[in-house]
Amino acid sequence: MLNGFSVPLSPAGKSSLVSPPPWHYSSDCMAIEYWTDPKAIAALLPPGLTVDESSAGRAFLWFLDWQFTGSDDELTDPARYQYREAFILVEAIFEGKPVNYCPYIFVDNDAAIARGWAQGFPKKHASVFQTRTFSAPGPAAASLAPGSRFGASVSAHGERIATARIQLEEKIVDPRTVFNRPTVMRRYFPQLVARRQDRPAVDELTMSLTDNLNIVDVWAGSAEAKIPEVFGEEVHLIAPLRVGRGYRFGMSYSVTDLSILKDYTAQPLSGEPVISSALLKEMDS
Repeated sequence: MLNGFSVPLSPAGKSSLVSPPPWHYSSDCMAIEYWTDPKAIAALLPPGLTVDESSAGRAFLWFLDWQFTGSDDELTDPARYQYREAFILVEAIFEGKPVNYCPYIFVDNDAAIARGWAQGFPKKHASVFQTRTFSAPGPAAASLAPGSRFGASVSAHGERIATARIQLEEKIVDPRTVFNRPTVMRRYFPQLVARRQDRPAVDELTMSLTDNLNIVDVWAGSAEAKIPEVFGEEVHLIAPLRVGRGYRFGMSYSVTDLSILKDYTAQPLSGEPVISSALLKEMDS
């Protein structure tokens, strides 16, 4: 009998790229607030999502330095379970509720790609770097204090996709004043069989569920961000027209479940995809 949560399946299940949940994450994060063309956001949204007119094209460019563990002391194997990530969240509306939608995300670890695809994050492989903080003070320590500067970048296939810098000015007491929307994604798996290539095996709108979310040591300050046009990418279509504040903080949470908001492959008579009956309860929580 073959076992495992993900491929490759093996007799003991130890070869699986991804272990079964729970998945636990801790990260140092940078997030840069910016505004882009609302029409460009609308062009990226899947059915059921609309542009948040009140946001006027607001988005966030994120960089994260992650440590992961499951149920088998994975944090002591950093070669496998540390990774770095960058993504964009655009503000949208789903069934009258404000949400973030993730159209692009990049990561430097294969297991993180697989976990992301299982949730609906459209992860691609890239090189991601960001300034780290260290406990010993010094010019390179990047302490959490007014005046400290942090930078980050993401590159793929020799192309610099995005660059960001922030300079800390003040500590934010309540992170919910900045980060207060659930994140939704499109989970999509195509079929290779010729007569079915226009009918994906999986096509769903999902919502990320985070248990025991902690956001700590939130600092804000001035920021800059650039998303140039590069070969093989369309991220520049939602590049900043105006940049707001930058944020640096710590974050941790666990993942044990996923919410399916719409199944685009299930078409009832109305022609509209199925909507999860538990949606409003989950989003309100």
